Amino acid sequence: EVNINAGCPSDRVQSGSFGACLMNTPQVVAECVDAMKQASDLPITLKSRIGVDDMESYEELVNFVTTVEQAGCDTFIIHARKAWLKGLSPKENRTVPPLNYDWVYQIKQDFPELTIGINGGINCLEDALNHLDRVDSTMLGRVVYHQPYLLCDVDAKIYKQNTTKLSREQVLLDFIEYMKNQSNQGVPIRSMTRHILGLYHGQPYAKKFRRLLSGATVELGHLYEWLEFIELEQKYKNG
Repeated sequence: EVNINAGCPSDRVQSGSFGACLMNTPQVVAECVDAMKQASDLPITLKSRIGVDDMESYEELVNFVTTVEQAGCDTFIIHARKAWLKGLSPKENRTVPPLNYDWVYQIKQDFPELTIGINGGINCLEDALNHLDRVDSTMLGRVVYHQPYLLCDVDAKIYKQNTTKLSREQVLLDFIEYMKNQSNQGVPIRSMTRHILGLYHGQPYAKKFRRLLSGATVELGHLYEWLEFIELEQKYKNG
């Protein structure tokens, strides 16, 4: 898959004339799609907002989707917020512009042949399930990074599969094996452990786990010590 990002509002991408500012030039996006399809057999997909700056009407969003679809793009992942290219930071653009899920739902109704995904403000699998009644897919953004363990429920809740759910400790053990392999190839341990700071989000010892991985030095031995600590706590809890 080749995914065109027409949704990022940062100054850096604007200076290169890509990201959300591409929504102002749908014909340019269409030409990009056409060129990519000629160069590759991979599917071409697109992420966008519902509009940028002074784009106020649903018809402008329809025009953008229509133009890009005609070039051969059949999958759109739409962040249900406008992007303000001037006046808001990228972080503010993720929360300040109001969500308008109805426009994304309407795009799916008006373009039933397209695969339409929805993004923005989706913070749990229950939210995702509600959206899946109206569109084809949902995008979980930063919530997955901050709460990675929620992915363990995807098979059961989204795909209705009867699979065995791994414990956090088994996930950590598997990740330790991965880190061993990567460490042998020169990848620093800290550059990997920083991505699992949220593994125990919402659990009694979440803060303790984050502190463990945020110390001056982080070693694999610290994670084995953590697993021993959790095992003792569980034995104590179970009597």
